[in-house]
Amino acid sequence: MKKILFVASECVPFIKTGGLADVVGALPKSLDKEKYDVRVILPDYTCIPAKYRDQFRYASHFEMQLGGLGKVYVGIMTYEMDGVTYYFIDNEHYFRGDTPYGDVHWDIEKFCFFSKAALSILPTIEFHPDVIHCHDWQTGVLPVFLHTVFKDNPFYHNIRTIMTIHNLKFQGIWDINTLRLYTGFPNEVFTPDRMEYKRDANMLKAGLVYADRITTVSGTYAEEIKIPYYGEGLDGLMRAKSRDLSGILNGIDYDIYNPETDKKIYSNYSIKNFRKGKAANKAKLQEELGLPADPNVMIMAMITRLTDQKGLDLVAYVLDRLLDSAIQFVVLGTGDARYEDMLRTYEWKRKDKVSANIYFNDERAHRIYAAADSMLMPSQFEPCGLTQLISLRYGTVPIVRETGGLKDTVQPYNRFEQTGTGFSFANYNADEMLNTIFYAEKVFYDEHDAWNALVKRGMEKDYSWNSSARQYEALYESIT
Repeated sequence: MKKILFVASECVPFIKTGGLADVVGALPKSLDKEKYDVRVILPDYTCIPAKYRDQFRYASHFEMQLGGLGKVYVGIMTYEMDGVTYYFIDNEHYFRGDTPYGDVHWDIEKFCFFSKAALSILPTIEFHPDVIHCHDWQTGVLPVFLHTVFKDNPFYHNIRTIMTIHNLKFQGIWDINTLRLYTGFPNEVFTPDRMEYKRDANMLKAGLVYADRITTVSGTYAEEIKIPYYGEGLDGLMRAKSRDLSGILNGIDYDIYNPETDKKIYSNYSIKNFRKGKAANKAKLQEELGLPADPNVMIMAMITRLTDQKGLDLVAYVLDRLLDSAIQFVVLGTGDARYEDMLRTYEWKRKDKVSANIYFNDERAHRIYAAADSMLMPSQFEPCGLTQLISLRYGTVPIVRETGGLKDTVQPYNRFEQTGTGFSFANYNADEMLNTIFYAEKVFYDEHDAWNALVKRGMEKDYSWNSSARQYEALYESIT
């Protein structure tokens, strides 16, 4: 039986700020339990809900040398769920607070500690992994620790590492002297072909250089990050490592996102009765949000961070024209103040058309997936995207820009062949986006049968973890 260790900064259901948490929550339990002993190491944040934290069991503790910072405390808590063993690195100095992330400088010290501690606890918990699967910049220095500070310790021999990029934009960059202090890495690590980046030190880059394999969360994104527009300054490294780089699509947890059994939505439905089910959910959502009760209007939704990356600048440019068309526009999310304020203003001016929910609420997200007719995702870049996968599952037609995982998962509607699962546009251009939305509206209002067939094709797609988990298993086999 192969031993696989996931190391990550967040994981559903304990702590979540983005899609990374969904992946680390779902993938370990989707792997074949007969072939793999899968365990997960996470920080023991004090903001993890008490219903979980109160059940963590103390395993052990010790002191660890952290670079030039001296000896630091490392506690180990453990918890089992869905056949997966979780270990939580305990140190309140680093992990207390209301949120998992805060000041970048503090986060860099915190995750240097976390990465070294994750390796340091392995002899204590008596677990020698064949593969350590690291996620995003927060674990970037782990492969470096393995190949430098730990390299002479026989316990750590024959461990392979995989680095998964969930979003290349976030890299963990700080000055070299500080990183040298926090890690104790030898000088040869801080060179341009390794950890150095524009005279600073880059934690993600280091992980990508030292890992045995690199994955990212869609095939298209794996190709995109080799070019400067998407490469965030690391496109040269991605081209150099292209033989070790692959894209494996994220899945979604089909137990959590299932319109037939979802307790968070008003009315359950399946592919057999989605028209009736979505109509019932729409009526209830309109009532809840104070929108005019109209069973025939198209509800277009966005469930997203309100940032430029998610295409909010395009939305801002066309919003007046968009609201002159026959839609109700429902937004759920938080982000840049200017977009939050813009949406609140439009709700105030156009209460008949706009519902701006400037917060995040999981229950309301589920209700919007079930009630909306279409989901807008005009992202500048999108490594994978989970919103479109959930939308397809709930019979909500995605309208997306052709980038990253959006391009890989949403097949554009073709009226002549009656194929496709959504609508898409190629260029990052507000007018092109608006024309695509208007085309979707035309199909919705004038071609009912075509629209319903489009919904049905989307609901028939399988974006569960089944196929992606098999691809990860093949990757683990190939490097061990």
